[in-house]
Amino acid sequence: MKNLLAAIFIFTLLFAACSKKESPGFGAEQEVKVRYDTTAIDSFSTGAVSVDIARKIRMSSPQYLDSVKQAKKLQDEENKLKAELEKENKAKQEEEKKKADAEKKLKTAEKPVTQETKTE
Repeated sequence: MKNLLAAIFIFTLLFAACSKKESPGFGAEQEVKVRYDTTAIDSFSTGAVSVDIARKIRMSSPQYLDSVKQAKKLQDEENKLKAELEKENKAKQEEEKKKADAEKKLKTAEKPVTQETKTE
């Protein structure tokens, strides 16, 4: 009888251990829904950047605009300096032309005088 009770106990234990029924405590898995901050978007379409990158772009844009303004100011100053140099160069060239013309007039005025004195 002891052997029969022991055999029934072992059989019940094996049957309970090998059953397909899962206990809800240790091995229970719940369905987890994963939420993403971005959706699958083509990389060339609008909205393809993630939220963090878009925020960084917006934060850097005032700095970018300031640097563009500063570069534009520097370019304007360079253009003004170039314009002033061109004006000075033109003024010098005109003065040289005037001097050259005056010298030519003096030479042409001197030549007839010298030719007249030689013929006499």
